Amino acid sequence: MQWHVVPVEKPEHANVILGQAHFIKTVEDLHEAMAGAGGAIRFGIAFNEASGPCLVRHSGNDPELVRVATDNARRIGAGHVFVIVMEEGFPINVLNAIKQVPEVCGIYCATANPCQVVVAETDQGRGVMGVVDGQAVKGVETEQDVQDRKALLRRFGYKL
Repeated sequence: MQWHVVPVEKPEHANVILGQAHFIKTVEDLHEAMAGAGGAIRFGIAFNEASGPCLVRHSGNDPELVRVATDNARRIGAGHVFVIVMEEGFPINVLNAIKQVPEVCGIYCATANPCQVVVAETDQGRGVMGVVDGQAVKGVETEQDVQDRKALLRRFGYKL
């Protein structure tokens, strides 16, 4: 077995959702979930088939984000993995819809942070073992940090 660390490449302000699903219609169902989330979300989706022709299936409403998602899925190379790259919205706006797609087995991460995918490769193929999302913890929040967190959430409209 070999280990690979695959960096996720994306535009600076984009968010990425990585997950695992099954079945060829995943890419179309994920597209419908993203499009149905409303707003002006722009997105690209790529899904790696794990049988038959083993192609990277892709869809989206922004050609550049489709290309970015497809490039990432191809470099990860693990079957049944999907990559969604999105702008003009946040994962919190679409995660429930994505989780409701019948083919979705799980979500590895949803982030705007730099992230890396840890992949194991065997003689059969590749599989995602985990994701490194952002940086290591540097400490515990202070009272001022709590106040700043609460103010930020209210400024974004997530809390009253």
